[in-house]
Amino acid sequence: MLPLALIVKAGGSDVTGSDRSLDQGRTAPKFEFLRNHGIGLFAQDGSGVTRADQIVVASAAVEETVPDIIAARRVGARIVTRAELLASLFNAAPISIGIAGTSGKSTTTGMIGWILESAGRKPTVMNGAVMRNFVTPAVPFASAVVGDGEIFVSEVDESDGSIARYRPAIAVVNNMALDHKTLAELRFLFQEFVGRASVAVLNLDNAETRAMAALALPDRVIGFSLMDMEAEICGAVLSEARNGIMFEARQRSSGARATVRLRVPGRHNVQNALAAIAAVQAADVSLGEAADALARFEGLRRRFEVIGTAGGVTIIDDFAHNPDKIAATLATAHAFPGRLLLFFQPHGFGPLKLLKDALVDTLASGMNIDDVLIMPDPVYFGGTTDRSVGSETIVAGVKARGRDARHIADREACGIALVELAQAGDRIIVMGARDDTLTTFAASLLHALETSIEPAAPRP
Repeated sequence: MLPLALIVKAGGSDVTGSDRSLDQGRTAPKFEFLRNHGIGLFAQDGSGVTRADQIVVASAAVEETVPDIIAARRVGARIVTRAELLASLFNAAPISIGIAGTSGKSTTTGMIGWILESAGRKPTVMNGAVMRNFVTPAVPFASAVVGDGEIFVSEVDESDGSIARYRPAIAVVNNMALDHKTLAELRFLFQEFVGRASVAVLNLDNAETRAMAALALPDRVIGFSLMDMEAEICGAVLSEARNGIMFEARQRSSGARATVRLRVPGRHNVQNALAAIAAVQAADVSLGEAADALARFEGLRRRFEVIGTAGGVTIIDDFAHNPDKIAATLATAHAFPGRLLLFFQPHGFGPLKLLKDALVDTLASGMNIDDVLIMPDPVYFGGTTDRSVGSETIVAGVKARGRDARHIADREACGIALVELAQAGDRIIVMGARDDTLTTFAASLLHALETSIEPAAPRP
């Protein structure tokens, strides 16, 4: 909601808002940032909705019982969803680039936005994460960029079905895997999304998106791949480092090649970069320009973000919360030696119930024998949901597969356990979504390690 509010405000509208996190006293800097940008804030008690000429924009997390919605219906104010408003802005742009897929949407969106900005195209960018390249002292929460109106770049969400509202000129689909919906539902949503586009940018290394490419008209598809050297955009000659990865990008039709040096690690980020290169190719940005910009791409907040190191223990903050993202995070970390202490806070009871088997398999198969997994109860900020499957279910499944997994209901108690376990050479990875305070939690772990009387000795 924050980036959307900034974009609408920059367009000249009067914007106010409410959030249950504000009422609960959480993430105060983010709300102060909104106030500093002229966005008024109200308690979520209906006091901000008083006139019929107001438009109330609600995220998918806002139930009908929330006082603001009740107040809107009482005074006759129009109610629209976040997705409806965003889609209307997106669809109105002369060139719209929509990024979809189970994983990698935010990073790919940030990469495309930065390449276009570097090429002088002045895009408007709507992202679900803070893009570090656009952060300034005045804009610490740069999840939105307001451009000149020609190009609108946005990640689009399939979890609530709102992807059906978008009519992209260029549709990017990174991958497709079980997450919020069944595969059958996802296939329908993504195929319809691609069908509405003039150009479809598709990952040929993912079985589901490759199948979509086979169904689409060949002259409308730009395929990208790390395995198929006949793809229009392919990556080869990878060289991994702890803080980045280098590869050669190749464009089949022109024969052009360029070395890309990413400052973000992991093979999954090579695929994100290939998606971005393919998308901007469709917007008339050359391979060389894209490679130069990607060399300066600094990544996103909470995407394998190193918070710091103390006593030889490194703290990493990461958005991983579904099987695909967790698998990518573990693969990136295990590209180099060292024990992993994994903290994973599930992003709700509903997703946990849907993904329990896949989560167990991903964690158990991705952990080394000496890694440790600690899980608190799922994040829960209120509302109605089926709470029959909890973190203890995942922990039991991972333990049954021979890995060290522990359920500690309280998050602060998890933090104490992690600090007590940590030894020099370990990496603590904080994983989870839908909770901005996870970054604060990661920073608290670093502070606890820094203030420890005596860091734990390295394991033999």
